[in-house]
Amino acid sequence: MARAALRSAAWSERWFPDAWVFAALGVVIVAVVALSFGSSPVATVNAFGSGFWSLIPFTMQMAFVVIGGYVVATAPMVARFIDLLARAPRSGRGAICYVALVSMLASLLSWGFSLVFGGLLVRALARRKDLRMDYRAAGAAAYLGLGAVWAMGLSSSAAQLQANPTSMPPGLLAITGVLPFSNTIFLWQSFALTGCLIAASLVVCWLTAPSDRNARTAEDFGVAEETATPALPPRTRPGEWLEYSPLLSVLIGLLGLGWLGHEFASKPAVSAIANLNTYNFLFLTAGLLLHWRPRSFLDAVTRAVPSTAGVLIQFPLYGGIAALLTHVQGHGGLTLAHRLSQLFVHVANTDTFPLVMGAYSSILGFFVPSGGGKWLVEAPYVMQAANDLHVHLGWAVQVYNAAEALPNLINPFWMLPLLGVLGLKARDVVGYTFMQLLVHVPLVLGLLWLLGLTLTYVPPVMP
Repeated sequence: MARAALRSAAWSERWFPDAWVFAALGVVIVAVVALSFGSSPVATVNAFGSGFWSLIPFTMQMAFVVIGGYVVATAPMVARFIDLLARAPRSGRGAICYVALVSMLASLLSWGFSLVFGGLLVRALARRKDLRMDYRAAGAAAYLGLGAVWAMGLSSSAAQLQANPTSMPPGLLAITGVLPFSNTIFLWQSFALTGCLIAASLVVCWLTAPSDRNARTAEDFGVAEETATPALPPRTRPGEWLEYSPLLSVLIGLLGLGWLGHEFASKPAVSAIANLNTYNFLFLTAGLLLHWRPRSFLDAVTRAVPSTAGVLIQFPLYGGIAALLTHVQGHGGLTLAHRLSQLFVHVANTDTFPLVMGAYSSILGFFVPSGGGKWLVEAPYVMQAANDLHVHLGWAVQVYNAAEALPNLINPFWMLPLLGVLGLKARDVVGYTFMQLLVHVPLVLGLLWLLGLTLTYVPPVMP
């Protein structure tokens, strides 16, 4: 199975195009299908054009999730905290499980933070001469935050979008209404599912970790011992004084903390953190204060921005696809979203819908590796089907969240930021993540079905 995983990774690295190509193909396919079902060319092109810029607020919010997480994870104070955490494990196998646990818990706060934080923890552990830890298995463990439970946490793109009506396309809002966190990631069923996934992931890590004799360390891969957070260069010009002084960081940070204090004092904590702007503001304020000097903060932002390129260039296409699905009417006045929802209604019933939707979402996720972007494509028809079948709408979002993470375990797309920190290739870690996938698929689908039986349908609530 490990050899099969390695061959799968090698094949995907060789033959898979950039994710933008899949988004562009999605636009073409949806447009052609809309035309084939009787929509007019004028209505089709107008829908694409009107939808293209409809997600600009959400696009920027998702970009700042990446930037905020990276900035906090690479702050010097956090780096020292990581070195402190790295002292805990007493064996190589224990270190791998430790990395997995820290990574998954961090991903519930922010998936962007988890990727970088987990990678830096692996690097810190690799510097310990008294610990023989397999560097590949540790890298795979650091990726489990994004490959297992990230979408069940606060940075879930689907849950955040559904809780923020101003970020949603109008067509989707009309179908689902507003779904607060209390109906999605804060359901007790969601907590139970997340706990089971964390426990199962740790067991797989323990069972698949190489022994000390068979472990390949960072030295075996030629990875240098220096940290992935470069030191701040010395000041060379008088004009750089404010860049190197903490004065501006403290003043801006105090303003930010004051606003955050008022926000959390005037609203329930769940409502406040469900606002993507507040969530990102919290991370940026923390990052600015933790870096202390503006120059350090700005350098961290500069290193983080390239990781947002996929979000910035792909999400407008997803906005166009969402508009094509929900706004263009064909024969009988039916949109493509309505036709696809009818297909789901025919294939599934109220009890089996989580199984069908979970399997579909996980397969589609391998070709559209974007939690938020894929939700915008998928939500209009699967949520309409959930309405028609009287499936709990919040649980339908969680079905998507749990299933969407599955293809991440073997798709190299989201591994890139972590691999850059570790100095590894996807083929080095995917053999271990593939073993996780074999366990997660039946576990996730089974729990989605079982826990879904405990929930009842609630009609959409409009803002």
